[in-house]
Amino acid sequence: MPGEERARAVLTLRDVLGVLQRAYCGSVGYEYMHINDGDKRSWLRDRIEAAAGAEPGDAYGRERRLAMLEKLVWATRFESFAAAEYPTAKRYSLAGGESLIPAMEEMFSRAASLGVESVVVGMAHRGRLNFMVNVAGVPLSQVFRELSTGGLFMPVEVEGSEEETYAGTGEFYVLAGASRDRPTRGGGAGRSSLHLSVLANPSHLESVLPVVAGKTRAKQFYSGDGGRTRNMAVVVHGDGGFSGQGVVYETLNLGALPGYTAGGTVHIVVNNRIAFTTEPGAGRSSRYCTDVAKGLGAPVFHVNGDDPEAVVHVCELAAEWRQAFHSDVVVDLICYRRAGHNELDDPTFTQPVLCEVIKKHPSSVEIYEKKLLGTGQVTSEDVQMIHGRVDRILNEELAKSKSDEHLMANKRDYHWLSAQWAGMKSPDQVSRVRDTGVKPDVLRRVGPAITALPESLKPHRAVKEMFEQRRRAVTAERGEGIDWGFAEALAFATLLLEGYHVRLSGQDVQRGTFCHRHAVVHDQETRGESYCPLHHVVPDQNPEQFTVCNSLLSEYAALGFEIGYSMENPNSLVLWEAQFGDFANLAQVMIDQFLSCAEAKWLRQSGLVLLLPHGYDGLGPEHSSAYLERFLQMSDDNPFVIPEMEPTLCKQIQECNWQVVNLTTPANYFHALRRQIHREFRKPLIVMAPKNLLRHKDFRSSLSEFDEIQDHPGLDDEEGSRFKRLIPDHHKQVEKGINRFILCSGQVSRPVD
Repeated sequence: MPGEERARAVLTLRDVLGVLQRAYCGSVGYEYMHINDGDKRSWLRDRIEAAAGAEPGDAYGRERRLAMLEKLVWATRFESFAAAEYPTAKRYSLAGGESLIPAMEEMFSRAASLGVESVVVGMAHRGRLNFMVNVAGVPLSQVFRELSTGGLFMPVEVEGSEEETYAGTGEFYVLAGASRDRPTRGGGAGRSSLHLSVLANPSHLESVLPVVAGKTRAKQFYSGDGGRTRNMAVVVHGDGGFSGQGVVYETLNLGALPGYTAGGTVHIVVNNRIAFTTEPGAGRSSRYCTDVAKGLGAPVFHVNGDDPEAVVHVCELAAEWRQAFHSDVVVDLICYRRAGHNELDDPTFTQPVLCEVIKKHPSSVEIYEKKLLGTGQVTSEDVQMIHGRVDRILNEELAKSKSDEHLMANKRDYHWLSAQWAGMKSPDQVSRVRDTGVKPDVLRRVGPAITALPESLKPHRAVKEMFEQRRRAVTAERGEGIDWGFAEALAFATLLLEGYHVRLSGQDVQRGTFCHRHAVVHDQETRGESYCPLHHVVPDQNPEQFTVCNSLLSEYAALGFEIGYSMENPNSLVLWEAQFGDFANLAQVMIDQFLSCAEAKWLRQSGLVLLLPHGYDGLGPEHSSAYLERFLQMSDDNPFVIPEMEPTLCKQIQECNWQVVNLTTPANYFHALRRQIHREFRKPLIVMAPKNLLRHKDFRSSLSEFDEIQDHPGLDDEEGSRFKRLIPDHHKQVEKGINRFILCSGQVSRPVD
């Protein structure tokens, strides 16, 4: 770099040419000159050329090469063994791209040596089972059992467990998740293991990508990883999905945003140059499937999958880049697909010539064995010993999978649900109904704290008046006139006071689309000067304890991020607000595949809150309904049963996939938000949020409703403060002879009244 002295050996022109040829004319093609930052380019160039200038054999000694060979043999033999034993089972074989397995193994070890303690992995179907057994550490016998049944993976408790069993509906075994502590070759600071969280995901390509980012960000918050060095995200893609799915660009765009960054993601594209039957010329307009990442300044390493050492090298380099610069990096693993899209598909219908070429091509393990034998570092006896050991274990695990007594232990169990969720109730366990009210003296203490603005701040006149009105409402003796936005702020503040984490995101949420929130107040005279009252609920509060961030103009990736965030820890209230509720349809995949059924398919609970402003008040079909009917159609409870509050019947809420509410009063909104945290289980909450009611004088609550003592029949005469399921009409004298009752909620109650 300019101004920096470098100690280099004197090289002849021939030496320089040799280094450049080894660096840039071999098995790896590097794209990094598009990166604007000169220091980053120099960093990469130094490492690329230093590796090329090293003596052959310096990077990998005999023991490490044997370890890499063994992983490659495992990857290859798993596919051929499973094909022979289960010829009709779909596995989405990795055959042709087996070098991914030793590369990820070595990359995780390198990451651990650089301080990484936990890795969140998202992965498409291609090679997923291979990765699970050979890298994530899922028992072979378990996978063989699932392949033999050919059915759904059913997560249940291991036999003998004291916990009640909840199996859910199950999921295709290829899409199951895993959570394991796995050993590494040598971690930093004495670490010898790394925690892997492999997220379950639907078949919708790339939809798991923002979920991985959100879960990683949440791990960083809860582990105090402010430098984003101890928790890393890794996603394995297919070439067709990476270039074809818009959510990839959306998530890449999240990567450097302050409210969303997870310190960089390592992307590995298993590029077999075909997407089912679609060839690259029909699937993308760019030269490379990875070109979409270049616009975000990510380096791209194209590597020949038949050179396992080169694949290992670039994956380790990717981990080093991520730890050094905390930004995304892409490995383009150029390989091929030896079988069809799945094992029951015949690829010769559409690619007959290519299939014939692949059929004659030697496998990666054959090429690597020949290379190692040629160096003299590895003998034929070494190779035979590895093959013999792998085959013996495969046969032992196969026999184990067929034993009847092994049936229960062979099922996917709860071990992949993180420890933070241990206290949460499953749908077949009774939970208590909790009070959500807050004592008036607490509200009168936090209310002024979240309505006070610094004297040095020059707020907008209307904002200043709003905060003064809110302050009067909470400090007055009767405490009347609390509007929707203030009720929300009080819910957030009281949860923060209790030690919970609150995160609110979405388009324009800091102000609120309809100017009702003003969670961040901007100085009218000094550009960039702002103040967040909810950062000052308790002394020395961590600003991230309450996070409110405007999202990019995306619904799909933005909602996916929050879903991942909410799944990490139940002690956080995570909310996503649509600019208008109707715009939730742009995130329909996330709603359908992750929110509505994650607990049934994968036993993953989420307490995510969706705020969908609606009003049925004109402005056309894009600003009216929030598609309430869609959420009701996707609700799996019994529409003919109104849940009672007796402990024996309240499980109906637990057994439903989510709750959909159309709230009428600010007080009920307050209780609904606090209920999300104080329950012993987590369900998504879909709120048909108001527009006209946000500041309407007839739809305000008094402080007594936040701590109102009310009788609840069926609860053994217990008293407490919580959500009001029925709000009677207090405006008119009810007379005898009434023969029609109108039940309504939300904004429609205003014209009816």
